[in-house]
Amino acid sequence: MHSGGLELALVFLLAAVIAVPIFRRFGLGAVLGYLTAGVVLGPYGLRVVTEAERVLTAAEIGVVMLLFVIGLELSAARLRVMRKPVFVVGGLQVLLCGLALGGLAMVAGLSWQASLLIGLGLTLSSTAVGLQLLSERKELTTDHGRVAFGVLLFQDLAAIPLLAAIPLLGRAGAAEFGWDDVLKAVGAVLALVIGGRFVLRHVFRVVARAQMPEVFTGAALLTVLGSAWIMQIAGLSAGLGAFIAGVLLADSEFRHELEAQIDPFKGLLLGLFFIAVGMSIDLQRVLSEPWLITGLVVVLMVVKFAILYLIGRRPGGLDPRAALQLGGVLALGGEFAFVLFNEGVKSGLIDDPMRDRLAAAVGVSMALTPLLLIAISRLLASNPIRRKERKFDTLPEDGAPQVLIAGFGRFGQIVARLLVAQKIPFIGIEHSADQVDFVRRFGNPVYYGDPAKAELLRSAGAAHVKVFVVAIDGVEENLHTVSTIRRLYPEATVFARARDRRHAWELMDLGARALRETFYSSLRMGEKVLVELGLPEDVARDHAERFREHDQRLLRAQYLIRDDEDALLQSTQDARRELEELFNADFGEGVLGKIADATRNEENVLDEE
Repeated sequence: MHSGGLELALVFLLAAVIAVPIFRRFGLGAVLGYLTAGVVLGPYGLRVVTEAERVLTAAEIGVVMLLFVIGLELSAARLRVMRKPVFVVGGLQVLLCGLALGGLAMVAGLSWQASLLIGLGLTLSSTAVGLQLLSERKELTTDHGRVAFGVLLFQDLAAIPLLAAIPLLGRAGAAEFGWDDVLKAVGAVLALVIGGRFVLRHVFRVVARAQMPEVFTGAALLTVLGSAWIMQIAGLSAGLGAFIAGVLLADSEFRHELEAQIDPFKGLLLGLFFIAVGMSIDLQRVLSEPWLITGLVVVLMVVKFAILYLIGRRPGGLDPRAALQLGGVLALGGEFAFVLFNEGVKSGLIDDPMRDRLAAAVGVSMALTPLLLIAISRLLASNPIRRKERKFDTLPEDGAPQVLIAGFGRFGQIVARLLVAQKIPFIGIEHSADQVDFVRRFGNPVYYGDPAKAELLRSAGAAHVKVFVVAIDGVEENLHTVSTIRRLYPEATVFARARDRRHAWELMDLGARALRETFYSSLRMGEKVLVELGLPEDVARDHAERFREHDQRLLRAQYLIRDDEDALLQSTQDARRELEELFNADFGEGVLGKIADATRNEENVLDEE
């Protein structure tokens, strides 16, 4: 196909729109759908695209963005909570699987450099497929789900130095290789780390104050692509630069907004990358070697399954059932293998036929994993899992926030202080960069962004939040945020700040629990006024409580007739008479009479004295 870029883009989008939903419908995952679309469209399929290499080079930007997002996830707090499943279990899995698979490659007659690349490349499991399967089966919070996430996180970490080392491995035996290459690489990394640490956060702070979303998006893309370019001119992997930039911003207030801005680009370009990988697979060669590909798949999945089961039992601490499920979800190959093997071809470590065989084996393993999990589930179905009941603990094991506060002004800060006093983890999202900068100085976990954006909420972990507090002052922004939260998370509880009665009714329409921002403070002040006028404190407190109950009943009653102005006026007049009758029935002459009686009693006492 020699058409222009627009026609080519339309073909790719059409392939993704058709292939991915079909494959996900049958539980085979989006990655396999992209790969299959690439095989069909590529030079070894329908020949819609004949130059796969050019497409693959352009599509590698998707991998660069994926590595940036992974870097954003690696905050110090998260690594500290998950240190055992990440570094102990994940480290052992990469080491043992790498040694086993690499050793088998050396036995097959490959060089130690190629064996190291193949062993570690096949060791990595698919983060996209694994997490998607766990999410679909609602197993992310189970014991084996937590361990699987930790292992995948370590694998993502391990892929970074391997990506950086491939060019050096490829030139290790070449005459032009020297220490100047190493010094150049180290210098580029140090420059990015030092410069990024002192510059990036300040740049984003300035951009955020401009209140222009398109400029913030441009700054995010510039950070990703600029850091990738610095590493590339140093002879290292472009993805390494993006990863370092992500890590530098992982603890910043812009982390979630950056992830929300990059994620749409990452998803599309990563899908394009998988399509390009599928195009580069020589289908004829694969079909001519079916037994070899089958053997590679069997060796890959059996070796990884056995090692994962063993380390899942100890040191992972899983029971046999959970260890089997861990092995089933992570025995497949991963998307990073495609990246590593393509880099290996560029560096001369492996040739094109070997890359095609390995890529085919990884793709088949991805297709077989859902079937493997179904088989394991049926095997274990006769003996249902008995979970130990846990006592309620306000702090979950993974430290995930239970409350999300949208808007961190005066209203939201008071709610947050109460949560801090109870040691309940929360996360705040605030649209003002200056306010975020101020409240973070006091240790508040508040991030910059618009809480009405679905991508930002997902990035902030809203799927695991139990209670949302919408403390935004502006009525329209408040309602928009509540509407988004109720649409995305209909089962969650939403408390929302209301400016007045009409605002409260609109929030009630959305299914939120409305709290009028000045009602309780005004009620408290009214109580103090009554006391100051001479009413006993217990009587004033009782009056205020009765008035609160009366007004809450009135709010709910008027909610049903809120669109009828005449009915609202009539109900207000009826409520005023009802309130007067309520206090007159209980206290005779009412409050003023009580105050007058109290004053006369004081005067009589003074006369007697």
